[in-house]
Amino acid sequence: MEKRPVSEKSIEEIAREAIPQITVVGVGGAGCNIISWMKEKEVAGAQIFGLNSDAKHLSITKADRRLLLGYSVTQGLGCGGFPEAGTKAAEESGDDIRKMLAGTGLVFVAAGLGGGTGTGASPVVARIAKELGALTLAVVTIPFQVERARLVKAKEGLARLVESCDAVIVVDNNRLRKVAGNLPLREAFGVANELVASFIKNISETIAVPSLVNLDFADLRAIMTGSGVCAIGVGEGMGDTKVEDCIEKSLNAQLLDIGDLKKCEGALVHLEGGDDMTLEDVNRAGEIVVGRVAPIARVSWGARVNSKLQGTMRATVVLAGVESVFLVEGLTPFAGLRGEVGEVKEVEVVQKPVEEKKKRGLFGW
Repeated sequence: MEKRPVSEKSIEEIAREAIPQITVVGVGGAGCNIISWMKEKEVAGAQIFGLNSDAKHLSITKADRRLLLGYSVTQGLGCGGFPEAGTKAAEESGDDIRKMLAGTGLVFVAAGLGGGTGTGASPVVARIAKELGALTLAVVTIPFQVERARLVKAKEGLARLVESCDAVIVVDNNRLRKVAGNLPLREAFGVANELVASFIKNISETIAVPSLVNLDFADLRAIMTGSGVCAIGVGEGMGDTKVEDCIEKSLNAQLLDIGDLKKCEGALVHLEGGDDMTLEDVNRAGEIVVGRVAPIARVSWGARVNSKLQGTMRATVVLAGVESVFLVEGLTPFAGLRGEVGEVKEVEVVQKPVEEKKKRGLFGW
């Protein structure tokens, strides 16, 4: 079927065609939990896919489409915490992944790092998305400091994702206490999933659905392309100081240990407020962010009205191209490892060379 010339199309038709197809891909157990939450919330303007090597978990995942990764590698039993198995599973299903993502302009890859499928398969999914020409953003969580083995895997997985994606937005579970410190453990983890899912939902809908201030896809691409590691922060304010409070909280409670804010390369701001939110509020929020980041950093924002937030304003701020302590430095020593004088000993965490020997098991790693 031949495409109609632009001169024969209405403005409304051109506007619809200009909106990129947005796809959210949950990879592994944690990623599928995130997209299940999003599916229940009915994200407008985005298709939601679930990818996992664990058939049992995938069977309860809510998504528009689901794909079992690498059946010949895992037999549908999952990867057992081996990222190598996750990589092989995704590579085996590469053609199916490519078909699922064809025609997509913006891909979000959601995963939890430190396990098998999410850590090993998400870089493969991201690489395929980029090869298809999509702006590819990963949104991932990294484990607690006490999860030493998982942290090593997460660090390696994050480094691979940075190479495969345009940008990787990282939520460090260790900093969750800033937003969920007093909640029971199960609910605290739920907050992490909801935070990631809400961010993806808000950005997708601000691009795809007419809003008070729409986020331009070209601006999103300009800020995120080649940004590497990004940090995310959330904040809420009420009353006369709602703008200042929500922005300051989101900047001061970034969910990743980063260096100087002035060194970030760009910022993406999403605002949500009641019917009383004004353009002046949105402009003021942007001014505060501009004043806190590097003078040459590019800042873009979008805003949506939520009638349930009368007198309240919420902000999500993503800082692009930050210096990640997690990637640069080694693992933090346990606070409990103390000398006789009560001082913390420096503990060097190294990976022992793996001896070449045959292992019995499902994967044979």
